[in-house]
Amino acid sequence: MARLLIKTEGLGIQALELHLGVNHVGRDPDCEQHLNHRSVSSLHCELSLTHDGVYLRDCESTNGTFLNGEPVKEAWLRPGQELRLGDVELLVESTDATIAIPEIKVELPPPKVIQEGDELFCARHPERKITFKCTHCAEVMCNACVHVMKRQGGQPLYLCRVCSHKCERIEVLQEKKKKGFFSKLADTVKLKFTHPHNADKN
Repeated sequence: MARLLIKTEGLGIQALELHLGVNHVGRDPDCEQHLNHRSVSSLHCELSLTHDGVYLRDCESTNGTFLNGEPVKEAWLRPGQELRLGDVELLVESTDATIAIPEIKVELPPPKVIQEGDELFCARHPERKITFKCTHCAEVMCNACVHVMKRQGGQPLYLCRVCSHKCERIEVLQEKKKKGFFSKLADTVKLKFTHPHNADKN
């Protein structure tokens, strides 16, 4: 952060640490940067810290504001310059506006499944096997995770705990896949080996 070193002794402070925005400098205790010296006006000047640097504006001070020995009303400060407010001498050490961004820790979601050999177990209930899979978001879960909705006069409806869409038992999904594959295979074999003579009879 921007910093001005105080070269004049007896003020009780060694530097002005500027904050973002306008810093009022003066003898008045209400000023953000308080300089208790008789040559400094109650509101002597303003030091505005921006992303572009530090901008100085004299506030009609009695004893004046000087930069490298020259009287100024407004000016951009640069590191290494000498600033004088009345009889108080300062050295511009830094004009950077450093913004510290706090570290944000992101908690990673737990794994969807725990694999032990060929078996898959629920990450929320490690003692239970995976039994359901959502047909919408593909989330997998055990019996304890899935939401069951009872339908009057029908089979229960299993709902996903993540998106609330329909879930199906993994065994049912696997049977559907197997049935589709073997049905196509059987039809292909049947067509390929049908005798022309029998086809004519049909």
